[in-house]
Amino acid sequence: MAGVAERKRPWRVAALVALTALVGCWFAVRRPPPSKLDPAPSATPTERPFVVDVHVHLGPDGVDRLGRLMQRWQFDHVVNLSGGSPARGLGEQLAAARAAGGRVTVFTTLSYSDARFPDYGARMAAALRRAHAAGARGLKIAKVLGLGLPGPDGRLLAVDDPGLDPVFEAAGELDMPVAIHSGDPRAFWLPTDERNERKDELEAHPGWSQFGQEVPTFDQILAQLERRVARHPKTRFISVHFGNCAEDPDRVAGWLRKYDNLYVDTAARIPEMGRHPPEKMRAFFVEFQDRILYGSDLGVSAEPEPLFLGSEGKQPAGAKEEQRFFTATRRYFETADRDFEHPTPIQGSWRISGIDLPDAVKRKIYGENARRVIRLDLPR
Repeated sequence: MAGVAERKRPWRVAALVALTALVGCWFAVRRPPPSKLDPAPSATPTERPFVVDVHVHLGPDGVDRLGRLMQRWQFDHVVNLSGGSPARGLGEQLAAARAAGGRVTVFTTLSYSDARFPDYGARMAAALRRAHAAGARGLKIAKVLGLGLPGPDGRLLAVDDPGLDPVFEAAGELDMPVAIHSGDPRAFWLPTDERNERKDELEAHPGWSQFGQEVPTFDQILAQLERRVARHPKTRFISVHFGNCAEDPDRVAGWLRKYDNLYVDTAARIPEMGRHPPEKMRAFFVEFQDRILYGSDLGVSAEPEPLFLGSEGKQPAGAKEEQRFFTATRRYFETADRDFEHPTPIQGSWRISGIDLPDAVKRKIYGENARRVIRLDLPR
């Protein structure tokens, strides 16, 4: 859902400011060079897989804190989706990634400010090429596309707007995967009343509500996304937040069967996925074990800023919330436990059940798929 990059902080993507930014054989290859990050605990394949979190929002001042989190919760690499654009923030984020000693991969963002020019697509594609040359490995597109970014004529640019084709074609040519956030939970289009399961979250973040706004519907946004993916078969798309359709895994399964270039991540959607029968979701993960990437939607800035743990309420997250977030996440993937608290209480009061994934499937989802899809040069 909305990450910390979408909140009012200096490292937020510019458009969002303007519009509201395997050691065994694994470590036998080589260890990462010394860095500002505390090394993650060594492991063997029988203890845990190599874990890559492909959905993190990291402020350049948060590298040391991230290192402590990686050591405490045993994950090894992150993809920072809040990399900024060449005109704003990317250089600083790439420098922070270098200080992290190879444990952070940076995605750039669209040059949203170029949307006001008639040749916005060409301008954005040129910025993407500059970002790639500087070291960005992928492109992150925020939900503002389709829901809040006006074009030169003042009308909202759709996810599948033809004027943006040069951007997505360039991403394919540059071998840069596109992490795309299109839409939001279906409840965000409903009135914020007692019948809305996301009432607490929407009251904490009223700007996230789409109810009554002059924006496409939930289904229209997803249709725009599907047309965009279909139009660029040589470009890899990671539809974040489980395709923003965790309410309907059958619909997501249909996309994955139809489009070989589409992947999904799990960020901030375990609460919703965990509501479905565990047998159904286990079968989903087994069928699409090569197409799902682990992501958390963790947001990290320097202390005393609170952590962003998939979402946030009116009170800042503390040690108890951090423990619940990481423990319940692993519990969902790795156990057959039933009826336990999900990672993110602000996202709903229901309970979830674990899907107890086979070890081979866990290894893929936790890290192997990220190595392949994002072309990460990581220890095996």
